[in-house]
Amino acid sequence: MSKIEVVRAEMVAAMKNKDKPRKEALSLLLAALKNVAIDKRTDLTEDEENAVVLKEIKQLNDTLEQTPADRTDIIEHCNFRIKVYEEFAPKMLDADEIKALVMEVAKELGIEEPKAADKGKIMKVLMPKVKGKADGKLVNQIVGEIAK
Repeated sequence: MSKIEVVRAEMVAAMKNKDKPRKEALSLLLAALKNVAIDKRTDLTEDEENAVVLKEIKQLNDTLEQTPADRTDIIEHCNFRIKVYEEFAPKMLDADEIKALVMEVAKELGIEEPKAADKGKIMKVLMPKVKGKADGKLVNQIVGEIAK
């Protein structure tokens, strides 16, 4: 069952429960998924669907960062939508799992003690492995801590 079908089913359930805010959030997510599918002109793969969901969450987080603190209405709206979208996002790797992957990649590259000069080499091999599974900023931070 594709993510579009799952989101549509959840949206119908929200309508039946008269949960207007959830229905609106799901409607926006469904539109984003459909737009990418229309642009691609074929069905989306699971990775592409996950990328759309993560992109929407990232855009909402960017909006939150730029929103003044006194605009609580926007902040609440964005936080609610993020919470709804996270139900459909893939499970993200935590810091410990990322550290293990960094050490594994360093070992693959023959690097015993990662140094700052090795950061680029490690990131080049690591990022394709964690794409869509971990936040790039967190990965960069962890690699920076390990490769001092």
